[in-house]
Amino acid sequence: QVQLVESGGGLVQAGGSLRLSCAASGSIFSIYSMAWYRQAPGKQRELVASITPGGSTNYVDSVKGRFTISRDNAKNTVYLQMNSLKPEDTAVYYCSAPVINSWGQGTQVIVSS
Repeated sequence: QVQLVESGGGLVQAGGSLRLSCAASGSIFSIYSMAWYRQAPGKQRELVASITPGGSTNYVDSVKGRFTISRDNAKNTVYLQMNSLKPEDTAVYYCSAPVINSWGQGTQVIVSS
């Protein structure tokens, strides 16, 4: 099982940027697709972005052009660079290896208007 630990959340003004990191334990990190999800208060958890072992990426429409997912297999880490943040991006962000149903504990992102 892969254990995931997120960091990098916080409070930021609208238009600002944050970079989330997700450190994974285990030497087989590089074979998994990884993803970032988020859950806002009162809403269902949604997929924000995903990245395959080879680096192919996919994004939900609401973050395209603003967020970038990337991975460093040598460091067992996946990142989510978030630019031009909006108040509607406020949520708890979770790192996941969906194929093995591994999840981090989540990191809070609050975007003030």
